Amino acid sequence: MAYEKSIMDKVREIAQDCQGGHMSFCNARCPMHTDATRYIEQIRENKLTDAVKTIREKLFLPGTLGRVCAHPCELECRRNTEYGQPISIAALKRYAADKADSEELWDITKKSSTGKKVAVIGAGPAGAQAAIDISREGHAVTIYEKLTVVGGMMRVGIPEYRLPRNLIDFEYSYLTKLGIEFKLGVEVGKDISFDELSNNYDAVVLANGAHKSFVPPVKGIEADGITNAVDFLRGVSLGENAFEVKGKVLVIGGGDVTMDCARTSVRLGAQSVTVASLECEVELPASGHEQHEARQEGVFINCGWGAEEILSEGGSVKAVVFKQCLSVFDAEGRFAPTYGEEKLTIQCDTLIFATGQMVVDAANGALDQGAGGRYIVDRNTLSTKIDNVFVAGDSAGGTIVVEAMALGRKAAISVNRLLSGVDLTKDRDFKSEYDFKSELDIPLPKDVKDTPRNYTKMLDPIERTKSFVECDLGFDESIARAESERCLKCECKECMKECIMFNDFTLYPGALFKKFLEDGDMEPIIAYSCNMCDQCTLVCPKEFKFAELFGAMRKDMVKANHGQSPMPGHKAINMHQKLGFSKLFTVRIRGGSK
Repeated sequence: MAYEKSIMDKVREIAQDCQGGHMSFCNARCPMHTDATRYIEQIRENKLTDAVKTIREKLFLPGTLGRVCAHPCELECRRNTEYGQPISIAALKRYAADKADSEELWDITKKSSTGKKVAVIGAGPAGAQAAIDISREGHAVTIYEKLTVVGGMMRVGIPEYRLPRNLIDFEYSYLTKLGIEFKLGVEVGKDISFDELSNNYDAVVLANGAHKSFVPPVKGIEADGITNAVDFLRGVSLGENAFEVKGKVLVIGGGDVTMDCARTSVRLGAQSVTVASLECEVELPASGHEQHEARQEGVFINCGWGAEEILSEGGSVKAVVFKQCLSVFDAEGRFAPTYGEEKLTIQCDTLIFATGQMVVDAANGALDQGAGGRYIVDRNTLSTKIDNVFVAGDSAGGTIVVEAMALGRKAAISVNRLLSGVDLTKDRDFKSEYDFKSELDIPLPKDVKDTPRNYTKMLDPIERTKSFVECDLGFDESIARAESERCLKCECKECMKECIMFNDFTLYPGALFKKFLEDGDMEPIIAYSCNMCDQCTLVCPKEFKFAELFGAMRKDMVKANHGQSPMPGHKAINMHQKLGFSKLFTVRIRGGSK
């Protein structure tokens, strides 16, 4: 039916501006859009099984990500943007997983077999996530991994004191339960060709990771006693051809991998460990807690220096000469270090370069590569110039675990569309496939106070450097509950708390009126269910006048229905009014005017 223009204008305004459909700040910033607001509330209510189910709706590595995620969600947490003390979102995820995760909670349902086959190259988090999402659509998936273990760089690049290996194996067993096949110890390009995979499978996902270190061409690099982060950490992790750490160790770099190398060297019995980075201290890219824990363990961090020359004695590294770094990036943000005249010499017996990683081509030149060896892809679909080949993870530009997983999911969406004969881009919500900034615009809750962030318990620094036993002990119940209570529950659903009627018909008002615009009409019972109390308007940050709108809609409904209420039950009211005003039932007072 046709409604007055003023009504339609208001409907469009609410459909567009209602805050109820916007993700919370942390949820939007998470590349996998894990509903942190909901699982933190479930932890607060001690519903840990429900919390795990909520986490697993989006990702299969709750315990792993609870330990090693770079948690970009915490950057957008309102307690961070307002007070500089974000919720410990990752630690709470770990708490729920450690306490309640079990195989009985894992959803292993999937669609009927399609007869289609997909090859995934790489068993890291990107390849694993892609395999899961493709398998659940009914396609047969085989993962080819050159390592003899699952987990990719996550397993061989993150030390065991941060990420226990039995946890990785436990969480990866989900893939086996889904029926995904693993071919471990099979290197594409060596044991099987890329062409063979692309020709014999309906689709291929390249998620082979960045397994090669970038080492700058410093003078004297040929000396003995020098290695790189990837080879060093992989050797330690696998116990195969581990590089021997001797005497004084120097690690060149500034990121989390640098701290991993330094802290690992401490545990291997180094006499001393020093880090030298190009960046000044305030620009050091390593996570704050990684820097703090490294310093606790005796690592000395020297900031603002670039390697100029490696000095050797008897063919072995003896020292590195550094020049002062004045700036790392130019005005356009490009890597372009500038140096001063001041120099510094640091003695060392072991030198480890942790200066970046590169992708080794597994496609045998069939695909174009860009900076860092990463493949040239369509950023929206992760497709390549070969129709049935897609890329995910580090190979497509992901830099942290949760980003790699999101790219694995994005590649899987494209594969599933391809195998279903659906256009890769038509009606696709690309925004939801990665992180974005929430458009939520609501005031802080009344009487909110700045409360301190709670931190996990750690082993004593001296004790933890004696072995590779996990050093972060996580939260206990009391601290987890206290931290969960700090959450501000950033969402706009205040009207839903006040209005029974809205809860009967929608998730939030914006969704109700979007459907109205799509359908061109609204069921009369919705408009007539409003009791005009205005409680929704009183709590709405936009002060939408829902009662006034529903009232106007009722008038148009009556007008369109020839002056009668469109509600079937209102016929009795019509009869009552007819009889009530008839001469037969109207009482007249004698002597009155009427």
